[in-house]
Amino acid sequence: MGVAPALDTARRNALVEHARLAIKRGSQSFSAASQLFDSETRERAWLLYAWCRRCDDIADNQVMGGELGDQSDLDARLAHIRKLTGLAFEGKPTGDPAFDCLSVVAKECGLTPQMAEDVIAGFQLDSEDWRPRTEADMMRYCYHVAGAVGVMMAVVMGVAPKDTDTLDRANDLGLAFQLSNIARDIVEDDAAGRCYLPVEWLVEQDIEPGQHTKPHHREELAEMAARLVALVEKHEAAARVGAARLPFRSRWAVLSAARIYGAIGRKVRSRGGEAWNSRTYVPRWEKALYGTRAFLSAAINREKMPKDGVDWGIADYRPEAPDPA
Repeated sequence: MGVAPALDTARRNALVEHARLAIKRGSQSFSAASQLFDSETRERAWLLYAWCRRCDDIADNQVMGGELGDQSDLDARLAHIRKLTGLAFEGKPTGDPAFDCLSVVAKECGLTPQMAEDVIAGFQLDSEDWRPRTEADMMRYCYHVAGAVGVMMAVVMGVAPKDTDTLDRANDLGLAFQLSNIARDIVEDDAAGRCYLPVEWLVEQDIEPGQHTKPHHREELAEMAARLVALVEKHEAAARVGAARLPFRSRWAVLSAARIYGAIGRKVRSRGGEAWNSRTYVPRWEKALYGTRAFLSAAINREKMPKDGVDWGIADYRPEAPDPA
């Protein structure tokens, strides 16, 4: 098999600009955070984001995360995502700039089709109105919708696809992000007909199906949120250990993100039963403070794994991953 010719510089620049606009429009927070990277890593992060955003929009039949469209023909939409993603990994034109963005960053960094498929599986779970029965089910969901993206981002930041331990630490960051999101958005998700709390947790609290957000269950809801945040903190700590192996600017970016998302979960926990009376958020000044603290942590670089380790890793959800070589 011959080596594919280098991508035309003008074409690559056009795709980078497409990706820059996509992240600017789709997520101001991620766009701002990307400025902490060096220029090469920043461009590659934008390229990966453009693919993730486009896949999410196709799966949910929406535009830039906006209002959901017709949710029929899910299988056809997922097949379309997989077809274009396959073409991207083959280095062939896809007819969609976001998938061409994936083609560029995959070739430059060594992303694998398995990594991309793990992310696509998350879109499928969300679109199928899937509900977790156990904590393991919930963590599987968190892996596919966030941990798997963290794995791809780690490779973009220079981690070798064979470095499974560091990729597991990147997965930990994604798990922490998503667990914080679940804790913050319990009531909002319920209004949309979704619940990501394990059924077993609800049974333990003696909560009737579909009744977990009712006012008389706020104390139990706060207890489950605290349980989520305990998992956040464990995986956040593990993620910081992986960040220690990254170049300084990438390490700074990861530690900043970990502190900010961890703060969301901790704010939910501290608000108790009132956590869902208004949306929990981290104000800009506080984000700046966490960024400064992350800078110091990145410079000192003495992170340690949580004493009792972590229970969930990539191998739990992708036990037969092919050798990237």
